[in-house]
Amino acid sequence: MVEGGRPPLGHAPAGEPVHVFSAPKGTPPRPEIARAEGVYMWDGAGKRYLDACSGPVACNLGHGNARVLAALNAQAAAATFASLGHFESRANRAMSDLLAGLAGPGFERVFPTSGGSEAIEAAIKFARQYKVAVGEGTRWKVIGREPSYHGNTLGAFAAGGDAAAREIFGPLTKTMPKVPAPLTYRPPAGHDAVSYAEAAAAALDERIRAEGPETVLAFILEPVGGVATGALVAPASYYAAVRRICDDHGVVLIHDEVMSGCGRSGHFVTSDGWPGARPDLLVLAKGLAGGYLPLGALLAPAAWVERVAAIGGFAHGHTYTGHPLAAAVGEAVLTETRDRDLPARAARLGADLKARLTGLAARQPLIGDVRGQGLLLAVELVEDRDSKRAFAADRRVTERLGDIAQDLGLLIYGRRTNGGRYGEWVMIAPPLIAEDGEIDEIVSLFDQALSQLTAELAAAR
Repeated sequence: MVEGGRPPLGHAPAGEPVHVFSAPKGTPPRPEIARAEGVYMWDGAGKRYLDACSGPVACNLGHGNARVLAALNAQAAAATFASLGHFESRANRAMSDLLAGLAGPGFERVFPTSGGSEAIEAAIKFARQYKVAVGEGTRWKVIGREPSYHGNTLGAFAAGGDAAAREIFGPLTKTMPKVPAPLTYRPPAGHDAVSYAEAAAAALDERIRAEGPETVLAFILEPVGGVATGALVAPASYYAAVRRICDDHGVVLIHDEVMSGCGRSGHFVTSDGWPGARPDLLVLAKGLAGGYLPLGALLAPAAWVERVAAIGGFAHGHTYTGHPLAAAVGEAVLTETRDRDLPARAARLGADLKARLTGLAARQPLIGDVRGQGLLLAVELVEDRDSKRAFAADRRVTERLGDIAQDLGLLIYGRRTNGGRYGEWVMIAPPLIAEDGEIDEIVSLFDQALSQLTAELAAAR
């Protein structure tokens, strides 16, 4: 010990955990990762787990991809870091060019970030600067959906729709206007999924008019929902209607594809599956670098970037913007995605997996809904399927299902946002490289986990 009773630098006090922040009380201790390869991970005791959720829906290529590791090592040997304030890098140019090519017309320019929340922030700030550049500086409001989630930074949080989180963090920021998300499983009385999607689109038009179109900067949505809505996919007509409404009012349409992008939805750009739905600005992350290194990106039209450049350039950036090591990894991940046609693979495997998860509902009473697209799927858990009644949040059903599944060797990603106001679900989103036999294993282990949870709940009555 040193003067003042403090431990030496780098040493925790005796008996205290090494990690800085504790998990929520009651969270079981997690095993230590030893290695990972393909869709599997092993802990220090040698137990194998099938990664059925790609971590937090990030590891599109699975683990240990040889091409990605080679690119990482080659770039690390050359230069691990170079600030864009001093240098451009071949890796950043190559990744950006490849990404823009895969995304297609309207997304000719790429602004790299360190992850999804940063990329959302960049999209909002770029939209604002563009509108200032074209003489529409009165626009500043970003309309989001309720429920929704776009990241943990304050700008992303303000655009998101989570009433429970607003109770804690709302005083730190200016909450932006919200419109209803086009929920498909529990639409309001008198609606089905299609009519409620029409009503949700009409609500956007009404909200823009009520706010004053000259004050509304952007509308942001996830084309396939993430952790706030559990892989929500609205009827196709909704996306085209939103595009028309934004055009009518001069509002920037931002698609948050942090989870669904880069092929996971069955398309490299998810909106390409719906005619007339492409956004003005596109946000990617997670699958962009496949979990190998932190990386996100804002994609924008070249003409918009040029207008912003004419007034001094994009007034935004971070230390790691354009990081050469992350860019080299991103280029390798994108090359694998293209060469192996992983979007098409995700569409095929996802259709099979979704059908088989739907089939489980015939014998698993806890399954209320199966939804999603490609390999971004969710299973909603309910206490009563006929009434669609959700479990009380304090019963922590998704957490218990996750623990049971992990004990069986299956990794899933459970969520309950908005304090459980909209239900709870587990995301089933394996790497896009999964084989048919591994899909079989996911379904079998998930079936076992549901049966064990059902038995536990019955015994507790």
